[in-house]
Amino acid sequence: MRISFLIHNAYAIGGTITTTFNLAGALADRHDVEIISVLRNRERPSIALDPRVRLRPLVDLRHEKDDPRHLAPAKVFPSSEYRYGEYSALTDERLGKALTSLDADVVVGTRPGLNVHLALHAPARSVRVGQEHLALDHHPPRLRRALRRAYPRLDAITPVTEADSAVYRRKMRLPGVRVEALPNSVPAPALAPADSRGRIVVAAGRLAPVKRFDLLIDAFSAVAAAYPDWQLRIYGRGEEREPLRALIDRLGLYNNVFLMGAASPMEAEWVKGSIAAVTSDFESFGMTIVEAMRCGLPVVSTDCPYGPGEIIADGEDGRLVPVGDRDALAGALLDLVRDDELRRRMGRNALENSRRYGPATVVARAERLFEELLSARREGRTVTGTRRALASSGFAARDTMLIAAGRVVRAARKARR
Repeated sequence: MRISFLIHNAYAIGGTITTTFNLAGALADRHDVEIISVLRNRERPSIALDPRVRLRPLVDLRHEKDDPRHLAPAKVFPSSEYRYGEYSALTDERLGKALTSLDADVVVGTRPGLNVHLALHAPARSVRVGQEHLALDHHPPRLRRALRRAYPRLDAITPVTEADSAVYRRKMRLPGVRVEALPNSVPAPALAPADSRGRIVVAAGRLAPVKRFDLLIDAFSAVAAAYPDWQLRIYGRGEEREPLRALIDRLGLYNNVFLMGAASPMEAEWVKGSIAAVTSDFESFGMTIVEAMRCGLPVVSTDCPYGPGEIIADGEDGRLVPVGDRDALAGALLDLVRDDELRRRMGRNALENSRRYGPATVVARAERLFEELLSARREGRTVTGTRRALASSGFAARDTMLIAAGRVVRAARKARR
């Protein structure tokens, strides 16, 4: 198969980039794979990409950020999408040209706004798959309405959890569009797993309010009081760094809690620890949970929507605690800190159970999905009711801008008259 991925900025750092690179590299064992990056801001990607995967940028911000077309607002990329401010008339133009000229069997979008472009401009011969790396309920109502108008033109939507897949089926109601969970994949680390002897709790992620590192620091104060030889190391960058630093000082934890900055790859840091902690109010999947488990660490996590509860088996390979519950979080950490055998057993279970997120397993699911969608397209089974209505009404490619503007129904009615 010829497979193309469409991504926001392959040259930055983030979970979507990591999992897309992982999946693309694994697929490259048997397929012709390309990643199309809408934006480029540096010479080489920050994350290593399999050399067999081609990388094609569309807009190079190093040279084109002041192009008049890039200073004009986007009209296809939904204005309600989180990244709208980074899109423009120039990205609309380049995306349209790249997609309409694409020679691929399968095209995969990796964020809602790009999935809209994919729905409108990908060749009719290509299977169109829209990935969902966030969650439907996390999107504002205006964005959900824009997706509801465009998504009937997709062949499949692949949320990263079964829970979000169920939400999509119940709330979006897209007849003929397949909704199937496709989790993120994490390769086996190159290093030996953690040996559970390091007296370190490790956390990683953007230093942003949703990650609730303030809650983790507060809960860890109970650990430091009882076991002063234990440390908490938090990896990441973000706007919460100074408030978190002030909290550490206020609680007198400057000898126990450390803001380590960003680290890539993280596996060398995970294996130094004995416990991982995730305290988010919301996690669409939980890449750091899987990364830590792949390194042999049990994970103490808030049981937030949607990912942690599907990844962690509570009491077997980690612990799940109520969102925002400082005392429950402190208690779960203390249980693992004080019991070496429990910590070792959960670490072994975490290492074993996390294998289901290895690239080979996830890629097999992706291949099966792509092959079934291709087979259905060849047999003419992918024309949904909505697409039939648009086709029979004379709705043409020149009208796709109307979908982004939310005027599909009026356009179809006008064409029938």
